Parts: sequence; structure tokens; C-alpha cells
Amino acid sequence: MSKRTRPDGPTHRVQKLAPPRWLRIVIPTVLILVWLIGASLGGPLFGRVGEVSSDDRTTYLPESAEATQVQELADDFRDSDALPLFVVITSDQELDEQILEELAAAAENLADLELVTEDVSPPLPSEDALAAQIIVPLDAEADPGEGIEAVQGSLAEDLPTSLAVHVAGPAALSADLSDAFAGIDGLLLVVALVAVGIILVIVYRSVLLPILVLSTSMFALCVALLVVWQLAARDVLLLSGQTQGILFILVIGAATDYSLLYVARYRDELRHARDRFTATNRSIKGVLEPILASGGTVIAGLLCLLLSDLRSNSTLGPVAAIGIVFAMASALTFLPALLYVTGRVAFWPRRPRFDPELGSDSTDPAEHGIWGRIAQWVPRRPRPLWILTALVLAIGCAGALQLKADGVPQSEFVLGSSAAREGQAALSEHFPGGAGSPMQVIAPKEELQEIADLLREMDGVSDVSVTAADSPSGAAPVTADGIQPLGPPGTPAPEPTVVDGHVLLQATLDAAPDSAAAEDVVRSTRTELASQGHDALVGGETATGVDTNDTSAADRALIIPVVLVVITLILMLLLRSILAPLLLIATTVLSFGTAMGVSALVFNHLLDFPGADPAVPLYGFVFLVALGIDYNIFLMTRVREESLIHGTREGVIRGLAVTGGVISSAGIVLAATFAALSVIPILFLVQLAFIVAFGVLLDTFVVRTLLVPALVLDFGKVVWSPSALWRRGEP
Repeated sequence: MSKRTRPDGPTHRVQKLAPPRWLRIVIPTVLILVWLIGASLGGPLFGRVGEVSSDDRTTYLPESAEATQVQELADDFRDSDALPLFVVITSDQELDEQILEELAAAAENLADLELVTEDVSPPLPSEDALAAQIIVPLDAEADPGEGIEAVQGSLAEDLPTSLAVHVAGPAALSADLSDAFAGIDGLLLVVALVAVGIILVIVYRSVLLPILVLSTSMFALCVALLVVWQLAARDVLLLSGQTQGILFILVIGAATDYSLLYVARYRDELRHARDRFTATNRSIKGVLEPILASGGTVIAGLLCLLLSDLRSNSTLGPVAAIGIVFAMASALTFLPALLYVTGRVAFWPRRPRFDPELGSDSTDPAEHGIWGRIAQWVPRRPRPLWILTALVLAIGCAGALQLKADGVPQSEFVLGSSAAREGQAALSEHFPGGAGSPMQVIAPKEELQEIADLLREMDGVSDVSVTAADSPSGAAPVTADGIQPLGPPGTPAPEPTVVDGHVLLQATLDAAPDSAAAEDVVRSTRTELASQGHDALVGGETATGVDTNDTSAADRALIIPVVLVVITLILMLLLRSILAPLLLIATTVLSFGTAMGVSALVFNHLLDFPGADPAVPLYGFVFLVALGIDYNIFLMTRVREESLIHGTREGVIRGLAVTGGVISSAGIVLAATFAALSVIPILFLVQLAFIVAFGVLLDTFVVRTLLVPALVLDFGKVVWSPSALWRRGEP
């Protein structure tokens, strides 16, 4: 018999001495028990992720960022650790003395609330006399939503119904984000699992098998969460709401994909093997290389995020990589153990039966339905097919130029209704937009007046003050005549608070602190201070946004090329070729560009989004390239296996026919799980959900089905150069 023939079934090997029966029972039992213990420890942590996570953007920036330095220095100028809540009271009529007195009394009552930690500011009326502002310091360790409810309840009792109460500022934004992420433990998981469950029922037409696959995914997630939670609790990793959501979706999607690959192989082996042990052994050996190669590639791509200067990016890499590790582990250990125990019953009512008369060639396209027909259609005219497909994808890439990924206002982070956004609108209508969230400048004491004069002359600056501990409000205005007193005539001007020879100046901006106009003021101020030789640092909420966006853009420029190089090298080692990996990378990048182009058109013209975070293209690239390469790995490893026996042309036909069904199912599952992210009303996650879901489907049904096979067919066996498969003659 020729060495290139397959003697008995898809993964035939010379029969070896079988292990004793007791060992066949002990191994799967131990595996199942280990996973049960891990899941029982990790499961209860789903409701406790908030204990170890943070959505504070100032913790994401590197220590070298100017805004971070200002944040650390500014803490020395004040004793307060409170979370400020800006309460804006508006009226259709001018606020008279009686109303202002009622507001003052109501503000005093707010100080008695349990979650109010410090003195509440007296009401500050607006210049148009149609609004007043009260700053309420809330306990930063408590739930901001509870504090806001208490404040609103107290004001509702003390103020007439003719006044409207709005909330804005850091506390209101934090409460909005908390409410938006509230469904991440329950709603997100339920939607993802239901979507995947429906797909599995349709694919398998079985009752028990979808349950086993979903259990594999959930057990992987529980154990991954156990590890991540422990690392976050020890400050090894920074866990945020968006990282948590991505972890959940990625583990469920990846574990299900790997499970689909194993189940397809196991079902095939049950038709060729008389007993479950032989089928299990052959199945694990058959899927081990593609699953490890696929998961390893994804992990390598994710770990490239460690190069990021933003902690929100750099910690997503290892968090997601941990998830992929356990997704692979569960699909290669827990699921095989479950299927070994249940055997053919798991596939009921369509049990695969052992057929000793079954032909040894299970890769015949005629046996694989629609995918066999597609596999036989693609080789008819491969060159026109890949050229036309590439042109269509290239046209889609053009839309990527319209993607506005230069940052969005914080008030736009939450989709739908937002109390913080409505409050900011009310604040900007009656007060300077930056009231309550000033631009902060750390300056040498001797340059206080000079820098204050410079700030007042900047376009977009409303007024300037300096932190002063002996001032009733904690700050004193700075005019051309110096520091001004607050109080009745004759009140002496307060002394500025000095820390290590520096003072803290605060410039109230005309524009909202999260607006593009405010960011322009920060950039202009930094430029002007540097040009005049001042040793000053500019920070605050707006500067934090500026530094975050700039750092994210720099990360994108660095990480994307690194990901491409790393994945290309892995593919070269895996396929033992130079040309094939380059073709695969090129097709995946083309698919990513098309996904971004279509997404930009949808975001701008259908959904009317205000823009996108600079990290959106980076995350989209990492996930689409790493996950998209997954399916090319599944396809090309099988094509290479078949090419060793049948030659490149026949290998492509057989590889596409055999893998078509399972890869398509895997693509649909992964797209559905990422689409589930859209139930969380966070702009970043909704955009990422669409980009990855659409990109995965595009890669599954266009790139992997048409473009890659047509390219390999057109190039022929040269795609395997310089391996032995290229050097030898075709079978």
C-alpha cells in the first residue's frame, strides 16, 4: 500500500495496546471533577467583579502622562477624596431671594445625608438668574447611584416642584457607567448563551449535545474568571467593565468554536471506530494541533497589547489570553471527558453508528453536501474569482477613511438616556461649560501671576482661580490685580496653598470639559506654556481625555505592525511556508479593512454615532486578525494534510469541503457572541460588537470560502515553498 493512502478512516494509526478499563474510567472522572471544582470556585465571583474592577480613566494612563502627574500632585493640595456631584437647579423664571434662601437651606440639609462626606457648597446662581449650582461631595467608595438618589430625594422634599433638578460631573457620569455595566453579569451572559444555544440546536439537531458544549464554555469562563479575579484583587491586573465584557464573550465564543471542531471530529471517528475510547483518542490527536495553533496565535496577538502605554489596553491582553488558555483546555479535556462518558447518546436522536463497511476516504467532496459543491465550484476559474473578490473587498475598505476614531466626549460614552449628559447640557446652558471640571495647572509659586495672566488671555478660558486652603470655597479668583478675596469689603485676600514651591491654578473653560473645543484649549495652553519657558504641568478631566486619546493613537501605530509580524512568523512555523502565510495575512488585513469601512458607514449614516474611541480600530484589528486567522488555520492545516496525499489542487477541494461546515458554524457562533456585547449600552462595546461580528462573518463566508482557496489554487504548490511539499512532485 502506498504511503500516501489513508488505510482506515480520517486519523488511522497502527493499533496500540489499549489501557486497562479502570484507567478509562478514572481519567475522564478526574477531569470532570477538576473542572467541577474550578467552576464551583469561580462561579460565585460573577457577582463580585465590581470589587476588583475600576472604570476611572485616570488609572489607565501611564505615570509619564502629564495628566497623571497633575492628578498625583493635585491630591497634595486638598484633603478631599470625595467624588463631586454637580447639582444644577433650573427654573423658567428668575430665581428670587426667597428661592435662593430655600436653595441654601436645602443645601445645608444635604450635608446631613449619610453618603455626603464633606461640606456642601452654597448655591451659586448663574448670571442669567435662571439656574443655580450646588457641589455635593459624595463618598468615593460608595455606589454613586445611591448617593445621587439620596440627594435627589432630599431636594424633592425641600424644593418647590417648579424647579428642575439635574445632576452632572464625575459622580453622575460614574453612576451612568455603573448602570450601563449593571447587565454585564446577567443580561450579557444570558443573551450570549441563548444565541449560541439556538445555533447549536440548529447545527446538531440534538438535545444533549448543545448542553454539553455550552457547559464546556461556561466552565472555561468560570475558571478563567477565578484566575483573573485573583490577579486583579492583588493589583497584578487592572480589570474594567469593558475588559470584563470582552473576557466573557471571548471565552464563550472561543470555547464553543474549539468544541465545534472537536465534536465534528469525534462524530466522524465514531463512524470509523467501534469503541468510544478509540474515537476519543483519535479525535484529540486530530484536533490538538489546529486548536493549539489557533489558540496560540490568538494569545500571541492579544499579548502584543502588553506594549500599550494604556493600562486598559495592556491588561486586556493577559486577561483575554488567560480566557483563551482555559477555552482551549476545556475543549481538549472537559468536553472529551463528557462525550466519552455519554458516548453516542450525546448525539441523540442522530447517533453516529459504527460502520465497518464505511469507506476510508471521508474527505470525498461528494459526501459533504453544499460545501462539497462549493469546493468543486471554486477551482473552475480561481483567478477571476479571487481578483473579483479582492476588488469588492477593496472597495469596502474605502469607507474606513470616514471612521472618526479620534475620541468621543465622556458624556457620549453611554447610549440612550443619560442623566449626566442631560445635566451637562443644563450646566453648559447657564454656566461656563467647564464649571466644576476646570483645567488644572501646577505652576511654580513665583510664576503664579504670570501664568494666571497667560491663562486668562487664552481663548476659551472663562476665569482663573488658585487653590487656597483658608478661602471659604477652597479657591480664590486671580485677576490682573492678583488674588482676590471672597467675602464682604475689607476681607483680606487668602494666601495660596503652596506644596513644594508650587501652586495649583484652576481655569474654568467656556466649553464642556469633554468637548473638542475644551481639548483644543488644553493643547494650546500646553504649547503656549512650553513656548514661553514655563515649568508648568496641565491636567484635569479634559487633559486626561487628551492624553488618553493621544496615547491610544500611539499604541495603535505601534501594536498593529507588531501583531502582523508575530502572527506571520507563527503561520510560517505552522505551515512551513513563506508565501502561504503572507497570502493569509494579506487576505485577513483586507477583510479587516472592509469591516472597518462598512462599520464607518453604518456608524456615521445609520446609527449617527458621535465618533469612536481611538482604541476601537486597535481592538477591532487585534480581534479580527487573530480570530480571522483562526479559520484560515483550520482550513489550511487541513488543506496541507490533504495536499500531502492528493496534491495541492485536490487538497484545497477536499480541505474546503471537509472544514466548510464546522468553520461556518464556528464563525456564526463567534459573530453571535460578539454581537451580544451590543446589549450593554456603552458606545465602545456596541461599536466593537458590530465590527467584530461583521468582520468574522465576512472572513468566514467570503475570505475563507472564496478568496483563500482561489488564491491557493491559482498559485499552486508554490504556496508551500520552501517546504518539502513544494519541492516534491505532485502525487
